[in-house]
Amino acid sequence: MKRRIFVALGFAAGLALAWWLTSAITVKARSSKFDSDVDYLFAALQEYKQHVGSFPVGGNAQLAKALKGQNPKNVIIVVGRQIDLNEKGEFLDPWGAPLRVYFSDVGVLIRSAGPNRRFDDSNVEDADDCFRSI
Repeated sequence: MKRRIFVALGFAAGLALAWWLTSAITVKARSSKFDSDVDYLFAALQEYKQHVGSFPVGGNAQLAKALKGQNPKNVIIVVGRQIDLNEKGEFLDPWGAPLRVYFSDVGVLIRSAGPNRRFDDSNVEDADDCFRSI
């Protein structure tokens, strides 16, 4: 009887470890995809600024439209690879949430909601948002 319990506990521990490892690998892969997607967006935004004279205005959907040629100079900017869009035409992070893009006179900040798919304040204990800026 004790042997069956130990076997069952060992099996359960093995399943838990396999789930944890798979989850950790998936998060790392998606984080790498976020970094790659943002690198492509930053390159496209720099090119946009060079050709149009300033960064696009508006939110995520307006940014996507501006890169597709809906801008004052009708310039189409290739992003480098396909980044997923939702039905509203917004760029998505690897977890399926729309990216938030903030512009200033000198740079750009791109924010992802991260694995929990919600935008958290920095003081939230389990905050997992991803940020990149140029």
